[in-house]
Amino acid sequence: MNFPLFIAGRMGGSGNGKSFTSLIRKIAILSISLGLAVMIISMAVVTGFQEEIRDKVIGFGAHIQITNYDFNISYEPQPVSSQQDFLADAEQLDGVRHIQTFATKPGIIKTDDDIHGVVFKGIDKDFDWGFFNDRMVEGRVPEIHDTERTDEVIISAHVARNMRLEVHEDLFLYFIQDPPRIRRLTITGIYDTGLEELDKVFTLGDIRHIQQLNNWEDDQIGGFEVLVDHFGNIPKVSEQLLDLVPYSLDVQTIRDLYPQIFDWLSLLDMNVYVIITLMILVASINMITTLLISVLEKTNAIGILKAVGAPNLLVRRIFLYHAGMLIARGLLWGNVAGILICLIQGQFGLLTLSPESYFVSEVPVNMRLSHILLLNAGTFVISMAMLIIPSYIIARISPVKAIVFR
Repeated sequence: MNFPLFIAGRMGGSGNGKSFTSLIRKIAILSISLGLAVMIISMAVVTGFQEEIRDKVIGFGAHIQITNYDFNISYEPQPVSSQQDFLADAEQLDGVRHIQTFATKPGIIKTDDDIHGVVFKGIDKDFDWGFFNDRMVEGRVPEIHDTERTDEVIISAHVARNMRLEVHEDLFLYFIQDPPRIRRLTITGIYDTGLEELDKVFTLGDIRHIQQLNNWEDDQIGGFEVLVDHFGNIPKVSEQLLDLVPYSLDVQTIRDLYPQIFDWLSLLDMNVYVIITLMILVASINMITTLLISVLEKTNAIGILKAVGAPNLLVRRIFLYHAGMLIARGLLWGNVAGILICLIQGQFGLLTLSPESYFVSEVPVNMRLSHILLLNAGTFVISMAMLIIPSYIIARISPVKAIVFR
């Protein structure tokens, strides 16, 4: 039998339950529970928010773009041929989910009363509509055919609201070039991602409009968009693509295309680190206080154990085991509270946000088992480690004085 563990278990049930020590134990358990629950919720909310914004940005620009290698950073790229030798090998790369063609061209939407600058993104029949299908608020996505050009386009709810446009209505898109060109298009759908910075910019339609406007050949496009199966695979896939593409083409990740958004999302990690540090610190201080009060309350028992020959290490283990049991109870209730709150928010979305300020309509949550396990393990290990030094106070207790201590 593990003698220190047995004594530590008996310590938890001693007393009448109304003593000062009992109250301190309950406060310690409560602080650990609240601290862990706050850490779980904070981690789930921040990672959920980052993932939501990240997915929206990727929906507009894919994970990786392959374009002409020049210094033109506008939405008027130099054309590249859609017939590339590297495509067959690129599609076979581990982590690559899909490759699609695209082109962009700035334009102006004009009505009788208003004008609004947009970027017309031309796409072909190989375009993955999964992102926009999930975010259509009205109508449908355009039907892109193999050879026949379609005049169907989708616009954002932001543009539709500001320009007072509706589904099935004609859209006049002006392109500033020499000579200026006009396209009469038909709105088939309205999407809303909540990311206003990009919603107010992009209008999607047939790539053949851009090819005709720019006097391109049928096989000339703006570039390729590469979708990977996991965000973490972007660096590896981009490096492999750099080895495959010719020197005339450039490979850019979504981080390269929108650095300001991803830098802003990275700053949110600091908030999580601060919260975790403060919560663990408060919980550890409470556990140190609980340990010292337990030692003070059990001074007589410490003296008796030492008198019968128990070494200091054994007595210290008793109190550390007891503290570990309190920490485990706190972690149990903290997990229950934190996970339950996250599940309720994820299922019902009770906490809402202003899309204009936060780009999402409700607080997003993203619970990962690895995060929960790391938070539990980190809290337990750090709290126990901070109790080792205070436990040395037991070695200073004299058996004779401890037995007569009142």
